[in-house]
Amino acid sequence: MPAIVHRPGPDQRHVIPSLIRSTARSALLLFAVAVLVFAATELLPGDAAEARTRGRASDAELARLREQTGLDDPAWQRFGRWLAGLLHGDAGRSLISDRPVAVLIAERLPATLALTACALLVALPLMLLAAWVGSAPRLRSPAGGAIAAAAAVPQVVVAGALVALFSGLLHWLPRVSLLPIGQSPWQRPELLVLPTLSLALPAAAFGAGLLAGAVADVRRLPHVEDAVLRGVPRWRVAARHVLPFLFAPVLRVLAVICGGLIAATTVVETVFGYNGLGELLVSSVASRDVPTVQAVALLGAAVVLAGLWLADVVRGGTS
Repeated sequence: MPAIVHRPGPDQRHVIPSLIRSTARSALLLFAVAVLVFAATELLPGDAAEARTRGRASDAELARLREQTGLDDPAWQRFGRWLAGLLHGDAGRSLISDRPVAVLIAERLPATLALTACALLVALPLMLLAAWVGSAPRLRSPAGGAIAAAAAVPQVVVAGALVALFSGLLHWLPRVSLLPIGQSPWQRPELLVLPTLSLALPAAAFGAGLLAGAVADVRRLPHVEDAVLRGVPRWRVAARHVLPFLFAPVLRVLAVICGGLIAATTVVETVFGYNGLGELLVSSVASRDVPTVQAVALLGAAVVLAGLWLADVVRGGTS
C-alpha cells in the first residue's frame, strides 16, 4: 500500500502570506492617512498662536510663541517630529492648554467608546434585519430604495427628529447630554439614548445597503434554497444557513461602520453637548490645536483599518 502523504490545505499554505500582505497594506494605508491628516491640518487658516492669544498679541509675541511651539519650523520637520513621536507613543502636547494630547484623549475616550459601543449594539441587529428584508426577491426593489433613502438622511436631521419626538413631544429624555469631562456615562445612561439612536439608525441603514448583496448571494446557495423548500422556518434559515457564511462580510461592514460612527460622533456629540472625542475634535479645529486634531483623526482611521485588517485575516483563514 503506498504511503499516505499529508499535504497542507490551501488555507494552511496561504494564510501566512495573506496575513503578511494584509498587515503591510494596512500599515501603508495608515501611513498614507497620516500624511493626508497632516496635510489637511496644514491647510487650516490661522494657527494655534493666533487662537491662543485671541488676536491680542503683537507680531513679536506671536513670533516668539510660534518659535516656542515649533510652528515656524518647516512642514517636513514638524511631520517627521510628529511621526517619530507617534512611533514612541507620544502624540505631542496641546498647543492651547499645553497638556499632553494623550491625556486629553484618555479623558474623552471612555465616553466616546461607550457611545460607539451602544450604537453598534443597536445598529448590528437592525442592519442584519434590514439586509435580510432587503435581499428578499419580492421586496428587493422597494426595500432597497427605502434603505438607501434612510441611509441618505443627514445625521443632524435624525438627531433633530429624535429630539422633537422623545424630548419635545413625549418628554421622556433630556434634550442635551451634558456629561462632565471624565465622568462615566454609565452613571447617567439616559444621556446615551438619543445620541445612540442618532448614530445607530443611519449606520444600520448604511450597513444594510452594503450587506444586502452578500445576503442575497448566500440565499441563492443550494443548501439555503433546499432548506427553504423543506419548510425550515425563516429565522432558522437565517441563523443556521445564512449567517455563518456572512461572518467576513459582516466584519468588513462593521469596520466601515465603526469608523463612520467615530466620524459621526463629531456631529452627534456637538449637537447634544456630549463631551467625547468628537466634541474634542470640533473644539480643537476651532482653536487650531493641530496636534490634538491630528491625533483624534488618526485614531479614527486606525480603528477602521484595524477592523478591515481583522476582516481580511478572518476571510483568509476561512477561505
